[in-house]
Amino acid sequence: MKKYLRRVAALATALFITVSLCVPAFALDDPKPHCSAAIVVDGDNNEVLYDYNAYEKRYPASVTKIMTTLVILRALDAGELTPETQVTASKQAVTLPEGSSTAGIVEGEVLTIEQLLYCDLLPSGNEACNILAEALCGTQDAFVERMNQTAAELGMTGTHFANPHGLHDPDHYTTAYDIYLMAAAAMKYDLFRTIVSTPTYTLEPTNKVSEPRVLHSTNALISNWYVSGVTYSKAIGIKTGYTEEAGRCLASAATDSQGRTFFCVVLGSEYAQDAAGNWHFYSFSESSRLLEWAFNNFTRTTLLSETSDNVIREIPVTLAGDVGHVLAQPVGSIEATMPTDYDPAQAEVVMNLPDSLEAPIQKGQVVGSVSLVYNGVTYGTLDMVVTDDVARSNFQYTMKVISDTWALWWVKLLVIAVAVLILLAIFYLLVIRPAQRGRRRKYAYSGSRRSSSRRSGYRGRRR
Repeated sequence: MKKYLRRVAALATALFITVSLCVPAFALDDPKPHCSAAIVVDGDNNEVLYDYNAYEKRYPASVTKIMTTLVILRALDAGELTPETQVTASKQAVTLPEGSSTAGIVEGEVLTIEQLLYCDLLPSGNEACNILAEALCGTQDAFVERMNQTAAELGMTGTHFANPHGLHDPDHYTTAYDIYLMAAAAMKYDLFRTIVSTPTYTLEPTNKVSEPRVLHSTNALISNWYVSGVTYSKAIGIKTGYTEEAGRCLASAATDSQGRTFFCVVLGSEYAQDAAGNWHFYSFSESSRLLEWAFNNFTRTTLLSETSDNVIREIPVTLAGDVGHVLAQPVGSIEATMPTDYDPAQAEVVMNLPDSLEAPIQKGQVVGSVSLVYNGVTYGTLDMVVTDDVARSNFQYTMKVISDTWALWWVKLLVIAVAVLILLAIFYLLVIRPAQRGRRRKYAYSGSRRSSSRRSGYRGRRR
C-alpha cells in the first residue's frame, strides 16, 4: 500500500513539474530523441528545459553508480571515511555475475577510497561498488538502505534501489528526472567532477597486482576508448549504463563558452542503424544533440524587473490630506531560461494590489505582489512596495475613528440606551416628580383641616 501511495505521489509530482516547467520548450521544434525517456535541465538554475517520459519508471543500469558515489562523497564530508582510507576487497565483493562490468580488482587487494571511486565511475566496475558499500556500511544491504535514504532526501520520489551497481532487478528503478537530481547533487563535489571528466586513470601497482592498470572512461562524450567519433567538446561527464532490460543509458553534463551548465539524461536508447544504414550508439549521439539543441535554443532572460514597462501602479490613499495616491513598484527581478522565440508581448503581468491604502505609509512598505505568466506558466512573483512616505492627516483620522466607532452596532445600542435613560430621567424630573409633589401637598392640606376641626370642637374632659 505504501509503495502504491509513493508511486501515486511521484506521478502527481511529475505531472505538476511537467506542466509547470516544460511548457516553454514546446514553443520550439520537438527534438524527438531516439530513446524511451529523456530530460534536459539548466543545472545552474534547476529549470527543466525539455522532457520526454522523464517522470516514468525506468531501469537505470550502471547510471546507479552516481548514487553509490554520492553516498561515499557524503560520508567523506561527514568524516566517516577519507579519500586515503585503505580497503581490502572481500571475496563476496569481487564475486560477480557473468557479464558484469569490472575494474579487475581481485580478492584481498588493498585500494584507497579514491582509487575505488575511479574504478567505480570510469570502467564502471561493479566490484568497486560492492567494496565501497562494505567499507562504509559493513554490508551491501545496509549500504542500499543508505542509498534509498539519500534518494528520499534529494526528492527522488520515483526511485528505489536494490543494489549498489545497477545490475537488473525488478525492484531497482528510477526516472530520468530523478537521475538528474542525483547527478546535480554529485556534481557539486570537486572530486566527482574531476573523476567523471577524466578519460583515463592509471591504477598503480597494489599488493596483489604488480603492473599498473589503465582505466578508461566508458563515456564516449569525453573518451574515444569505448566508442570513437562521438566526443563532445562541451561535455564534462557523467556516467553510462547498460543492461538488456534498461537499454543504453547516459547521464551527461556540458558547459558552453558562456559558462552555462546543462544536464541531459537519456534512458532506453539503442545501438542501431539510422535510415542511411549507419550504426549509432544513440545514448551518446542523442545526448550531445539534445545538449547542443538546448544551448542553441535557450537563453537566460529577465522577464520582469523594477525597470520593466507598465509595472508601476497608482494606489488610492485615504487619511492623507492633500495626497490622493501613492506609487508602487516591484522589488527584484524574475529570470528564467527561456526559448529564444520567447515573445514578451505575450507575457501577462498579474497584479495583486489593494483597492486603496490608509496613511501613514512608509517608503518601501510591501503592499502587494506582481507575477509574470507566460503560456499559462507562472515564472515568479515579486513584492510590490510604495515609493514614497505618506503622512497621516490627524483631522481625517479623528473623523474616521468617530465614523468607525459609530458604525459598531453595540456603540449604537449603547448610545440609544443612554438616550432613552436621559429621556426617562427628564420625563421623571419634569412630569412624574412634580406630580408626586402636588399630591403630597394636597394630602398635607386636607389633613391639616381635619385636625383643626377636631381641635375647635373640644369641650374639655368631663368629670
